[in-house]
Amino acid sequence: MPNNILVLGGSGFVGRSLCEKLVEQSGGAGGRIVVPSRRPHRAAAIRFLPTVEVVRSDVHLDRDLARLMRGVDTVVNLVAILHGSPEAFKKVHVDLPQRLSKACQQAGVKRLVHVSALGVQPEAPSNYLRSKTAGEAVLQTSGLDVTILRPSVIFGEHDRFINLFAQLQSVFPVMPLAGSQAQFQPVWVEDVASAITASLLDPSTIGQTIECAGPQVFTLGELVQLAGRWADHARPVLPLPMFMGQLQALAMELMPGEPLMSRDNLASMKTPNIASGKLPDLARLGIQATGIEQVMPEVLTRRNGPARLDPWRARAGRG
Repeated sequence: MPNNILVLGGSGFVGRSLCEKLVEQSGGAGGRIVVPSRRPHRAAAIRFLPTVEVVRSDVHLDRDLARLMRGVDTVVNLVAILHGSPEAFKKVHVDLPQRLSKACQQAGVKRLVHVSALGVQPEAPSNYLRSKTAGEAVLQTSGLDVTILRPSVIFGEHDRFINLFAQLQSVFPVMPLAGSQAQFQPVWVEDVASAITASLLDPSTIGQTIECAGPQVFTLGELVQLAGRWADHARPVLPLPMFMGQLQALAMELMPGEPLMSRDNLASMKTPNIASGKLPDLARLGIQATGIEQVMPEVLTRRNGPARLDPWRARAGRG
């Protein structure tokens, strides 16, 4: 295991699991795991892990990146956004890899593991996927020792995907759903964290692009139905035609805060979020992919179990 690792995005959903894996792999002794954050107080889940240092920093500033590189021998980049303008996607998915590549070269840091996404291609239908594609290209031509991981949608105890649809079904009597036939191959967050760790330990992964996907393919509609069933709040799914989905997404974009769905998300779903079968996968790293049904029923039962009253059942006199 590298001695000093810089984890960009280490305070997020995947970063939390990764930091735990890295600490476990190192035995909690020796080396440092540096996690930059503009809001260190939000990194409570990792800040007390042995050898983890949460540092107040803005990774989009060259001077901060240069400072973070001091004493580092390996970098993991997890930084990504799902919503935003074309300019925002470019800043996070393209400009940051460019800045990161330059900072690594100036500091003499060669090793980099970058988390991208399934479905990347230059002619992809969404800003998200096109910017992810451009970010990969930046790093692939950087001269660094790069491994790229492409996960499908990631699930886990703290995800904002399966948990969100379970929560929505605890409130609404029916689930209007755009893109209900979109395909996903959900991958467990712990498997993604293990894949990053395994890549760091295996120099033969340098120059490779590895697809991280679960053992089964689901449509979005099927995943929403499963989320409701596992949370004991199952609702009928009402598929929406694309034009109505676009209107729904636009309305959500105009609401305050981060949208639940955007028009760019809908565009991304035109590309199946499944493994191509043409690239190395989790098995290449010695990881047996975990099915969503092995994890999320217990998570959602614990979170939405009998102690929580279903408001719609209560109104029907069945609570």
